[in-house]
Amino acid sequence: MKDMADGYITEDGRKIGGVMMEMKNITLRFGGVVAIKDISFDIREGEIRAIIGPNGAGKSSMLNVISGFYHPQEGEVWFHGKKRPSMKPYQVAQQGIARTFQNIALFEGMSVLDNVMTGRLTHMKTNMFQQAIWWGKAQAEETAQREKVEKIIDFLEIQHIRKTPVGRLPYGLKKRVELARALAAEPKLLLLDEPMAGMNVEEKEDMSRFILDVNDEFSTTIALIEHDMGVVMDLSDRVVVMDYGKKIGDGTPDEVRNNQDVIDAYLGVAHD
Repeated sequence: MKDMADGYITEDGRKIGGVMMEMKNITLRFGGVVAIKDISFDIREGEIRAIIGPNGAGKSSMLNVISGFYHPQEGEVWFHGKKRPSMKPYQVAQQGIARTFQNIALFEGMSVLDNVMTGRLTHMKTNMFQQAIWWGKAQAEETAQREKVEKIIDFLEIQHIRKTPVGRLPYGLKKRVELARALAAEPKLLLLDEPMAGMNVEEKEDMSRFILDVNDEFSTTIALIEHDMGVVMDLSDRVVVMDYGKKIGDGTPDEVRNNQDVIDAYLGVAHD
């Protein structure tokens, strides 16, 4: 990795831009339990940034801070060079941040197409009454939004299930539909919470390919939590490592792989 004032160059020659998001001294408590303790790191334009650590390390809590579900008691979140005030999740989404969930959160009785369409809600201008009567501007708007959704469905190769109720789909395809819904929001920053969890080898290979394609073709910055270390090391440009709510490592996959604290906490030695 070659450092630059406004970013860095990866080993494969990709140029990563300046800081998009910065977490500054984040501390999050639930009663007397400290889930995150004084953690700082940044996410740069165009990179794939992994957040890893053992179960209970605070990874999902950190993702929830980024997406506005949790509000830290201490520290600051900066986005595009500005300190972000306390926001609700829908306001964060309007800023251009979308996410998937560790436990799939889809509408099981709705079709794949309708589920992905919900990702366009932040882009719709007509009100609920106009959408209900589906006439004039509302009709034209839905047609335009549907065209964008169909492109995402094609991109993720799920055309054959576009009219299938999500509840009938196998787990791996549900994960892909959830990714499609997040992409439908056209995020600047995409948060993926364990995108490979519960998948077989073939499904992991497919999802890895789609994540790389999203980053490359859409220029989408990605932050992901993942337990599969092979996936993390293959996909990520930089990795931040958490353990018991603290940051114990931050750097390239090679730097993290050779960090003794990381080896002891996560890669080789079990907790006492």
